Amino acid sequence: MADINLIPITSAQNPKVKAWASLLEKKHRDRTGTFLIEGVHLLQEALKAEGLVSIEAIAVDDERGWPEELAGARLPERTPVYALPASVMAKCTGTDTPPPVFAVVTKPRYGHDALLREGGFVVALDGVRDPGNAGTLIRAADAVGADAVVLGRGSVDPYNPKTVRSTMGSLFHLPVVEGDLAELLPEAKRRGARLVGASLDARQSCYAFDWRPACWLLLGNESNGLSPAVSALVDAHVLIPIRGQAESLNVAMAGAVLMYEAMRQRYFDPERRS
Repeated sequence: MADINLIPITSAQNPKVKAWASLLEKKHRDRTGTFLIEGVHLLQEALKAEGLVSIEAIAVDDERGWPEELAGARLPERTPVYALPASVMAKCTGTDTPPPVFAVVTKPRYGHDALLREGGFVVALDGVRDPGNAGTLIRAADAVGADAVVLGRGSVDPYNPKTVRSTMGSLFHLPVVEGDLAELLPEAKRRGARLVGASLDARQSCYAFDWRPACWLLLGNESNGLSPAVSALVDAHVLIPIRGQAESLNVAMAGAVLMYEAMRQRYFDPERRS
């Protein structure tokens, strides 16, 4: 790979630095249609997603220089690469220990086609507010081959830096869309999908439920579960059995358990596969 021309920026007052730092706030991400990715792995995943996203700018720690892990990476033409002091990197990423590299990336644009595929499996978050939980659920949905993830109103912004870090690149692997569940869920039902929610009061085990037909897995707020409006639309509630003394699982753990049971039935259980 040819040497990269690093453009030095030394001041936190530089207009570009101020613009990048502003992306820590949702209103500026919405206004510009861009967000921040941090670290080598996320940049590698963004580079693989060429065509889905555009990399507007890359910044590296001026002391560490271009990361060795990216030595063979092919950057899009005319992508500027800046060299920043660690203190300025920290201002842009909002972390005490800044990563060796960050980038400004355009948000992927997805339609709703993936939500309505025949026989599809969609994960919908209803008021999931914790960035780590949302990112972990997106990553789990990617791992099981879900068709899409929907973040309903009241859920965290999927482009929140903490959420992005928690996805570990899965944000670039499957459609992750924001939408109004009050509109999307009835349409999914009309298209033949069953709406499935987890509940401690359910009588049916998640292992006895048939996950093979088209369905949406609905996961609710960390404290209050599914909202009344969404719960009223649910076709079936399932229970995750607990043999020990734990009262419950958090939403990220519960969601992963349910997703993997759906995948097991759909792809790995010869007795249940149609």
